[in-house]
Amino acid sequence: MTHWGMAIDVDRCTGCEACVVACHAENNIAPAGPEEAADGRVRHWLRIEREYVGEFPDARVLFRPVLCQHCEEAPCEPVCPTYATYHNEEGLNAMVYGRCVGTRYCANNCPYTVRVFNWFEPEWPQPLERQHNPDVTVRQSGVMEKCTFCVQRIQQGKRAARAEDRELRDGEIQPACAQSCPTRAIVFGDLDDPHSEVSQAFESGRAEVLLEDLGTRPSVVYLRGEEPR
Repeated sequence: MTHWGMAIDVDRCTGCEACVVACHAENNIAPAGPEEAADGRVRHWLRIEREYVGEFPDARVLFRPVLCQHCEEAPCEPVCPTYATYHNEEGLNAMVYGRCVGTRYCANNCPYTVRVFNWFEPEWPQPLERQHNPDVTVRQSGVMEKCTFCVQRIQQGKRAARAEDRELRDGEIQPACAQSCPTRAIVFGDLDDPHSEVSQAFESGRAEVLLEDLGTRPSVVYLRGEEPR
């Protein structure tokens, strides 16, 4: 069995937001535009948060990419009246857009505020509509959206391995955010493989999860600080 997970090294992240742009392009996320953005109706599946460490003049800034944490005990799942969001057998917090009726219960119950509501029909200023990814649906208005760990890439990688009659290799599947990161701060892989890079990151002394006290058991960890000796 496979359990997909992600490790993000905040000591490597420079806040360049290449991952944010790659996520938009890969997943057909429409730009919000200045008017909607002014009303707080932004459409990012991935955002960069800043954290200030230390005191002036020795203060420094850490950048933390925040996306759907694909929790094992996801607060968003039990409140969905149409079962549009659910947990699949590979550890993904999946979305079925055709079932979503836009109640936004899931967004209200998500402590990480990583779900986006499609207020209006998506529009792309020319010529951005030419970059649409044919492997990803364009969502209509009135539904919730969020990070899927680029599930279309996961399926493509599995099909390629099956066609070659072999097992998936560690690091073979990369979400758009991980592929675009210039410092390789984002690592993705199978948590059920004890030899995978992401699995070893989870077991390192540098790993921490967001809002651990809530008991959501995220499939995303953040690495910070030096490895203890």
